[in-house]
Amino acid sequence: MDKNKNKNKKYEEDKSGIDSNTVGVYRTAATVKGGRRFSFSAMIVCGDRKGRVGLGYGKANQVPNAIEKAQKKAKREMREFPLTGTTIPHEVTGRFGACSVRLVPASPGTGVIAGAAVRAVLDLLGVQDCLSKAYGSTNNKNLTKAVIDGLRQLRSRETVERLRKVTIDKTHTETSHEKTPVAVDVSRNEENISEEVTA
Repeated sequence: MDKNKNKNKKYEEDKSGIDSNTVGVYRTAATVKGGRRFSFSAMIVCGDRKGRVGLGYGKANQVPNAIEKAQKKAKREMREFPLTGTTIPHEVTGRFGACSVRLVPASPGTGVIAGAAVRAVLDLLGVQDCLSKAYGSTNNKNLTKAVIDGLRQLRSRETVERLRKVTIDKTHTETSHEKTPVAVDVSRNEENISEEVTA
């Protein structure tokens, strides 16, 4: 009974706070004696928008089953990647097959400048400001895998400093992300000004 409870708890934890995005659903046909037999595959990206993301690929005879398989695999493959504010710590280039994707950190307010496949991964990772450029093949399957390969190369400042035993100066992008804007209550300021005028 305890094992079943633990399994249910894990499932509830995984289910809560994890979003998924479908990169694509693909159909393949095999010619057999009676005609053509179709099978479907799906590629899904899962993430919590807080630095964790995973990629899953599933195949089945029906589209819903393929999507379900891909979601389960994506949740199992989820891992944590370092972030600096709302962007990535440094520039990386991910490769898979004939695809190359270059990811460049950006200042706050820039947004995610990327295509649909690259944006699907970065959005679910929690990146809100990033520049990207794809080289070579633009196949969505390989693009998403190239992005994951690039994210695996990311290292936080603390990790690099600990490994090299040096102190690294902060870049302009890092300092701009550290300066978070302070929200000002305009209504209260207007009330204070009106009170001063009446007095």
